[in-house]
Amino acid sequence: MSLSKVFLAATAAVALQLPAQAQEQVLNLYSARHYQTDEALYSNFTKETGIRINRVDGDDAGILARLKSEGASSPADVILLVDAARLWRAEQDGLFQPVKSQVLDSRIPANLRGKDDGQGAQWFGMSTRARVIIYNKIKVKKEDVATYESLADPKFKGKLCIRSGSHPYNLSLFGSVVEHMGTDKAEAWLKGVKDNLARDPKGGDTDQIKAVASGECDIAVSNSYYFARMMRSSNPDDRAVVEKVGVVFPNQQTWGTHVNIAGAGVAKYAPHRAAAVKFLEYLSSDSAQSYFANGNNEWPAVPSVKPANPALESLGAFKSETIHVGAVGMNQTKVQQMLDRVGFK
Repeated sequence: MSLSKVFLAATAAVALQLPAQAQEQVLNLYSARHYQTDEALYSNFTKETGIRINRVDGDDAGILARLKSEGASSPADVILLVDAARLWRAEQDGLFQPVKSQVLDSRIPANLRGKDDGQGAQWFGMSTRARVIIYNKIKVKKEDVATYESLADPKFKGKLCIRSGSHPYNLSLFGSVVEHMGTDKAEAWLKGVKDNLARDPKGGDTDQIKAVASGECDIAVSNSYYFARMMRSSNPDDRAVVEKVGVVFPNQQTWGTHVNIAGAGVAKYAPHRAAAVKFLEYLSSDSAQSYFANGNNEWPAVPSVKPANPALESLGAFKSETIHVGAVGMNQTKVQQMLDRVGFK
């Protein structure tokens, strides 16, 4: 073969490899996280690996519906959701593929991972947030709201604010309560919580915190990062709210405070599987875990990572529940039926 022919053959071989190489430098991320602070998290991954992230944003339910509609033709590589029950639902619907990774197995606690049948976990929790009780420091004693059970205490009749009972954050909390209390006691508790409402459920968690500060109610339920966000705010109105309310991590003497997660897994039909696994491992790294904590005031899923976040530090350490987070997903249908029976909207 002449030298020119050898050159042409080599050039053709390189050309044939280029699409595959280019394909390996892309990651398609379906994300339910809508925090502007995550932009640096993604850009840092690209800087470290050269892998460009194409992101599709939506809420948890919308992403799951889209994945089901796309089926085997879905371009999704990684699915990132912000609720344990939705991660469990995606697992049940067969939307993930197992991942066996020494990095992830060594860094993410077993109770924050999806089902593993020996081939690897279906998904991995990457950050945690606590479901806390907010109380008016003038009207309520901290010790009177030390447990989730206290939310149903008749002495708080007409004094509780909470977002919709069917919101994923509450469904997961209620699913946790079912796991700890059992079905009958949990339903009686839900009825007590509903009977204590100061108004019909409305708004988000920040609205519940503000309602306590304004006197519309005396106690409320919120995810911890909403309160931490207000603590770090430069807005004088937010600071005034923070001064009027206190925070309780419930059930420190019993099963611990309920925690929910943001978590991710590799999509079942991921066209860039190697890049997807690399991204999950990156999310479990010290730098990414610290960014979760500092960017959106969440706690790292990796126990060894200690966040340098003044708001989280001021809230202090707490005992969290140790049940498998997938249990809250398994209880979802049961919880919704309970809510319907007791009339909790």
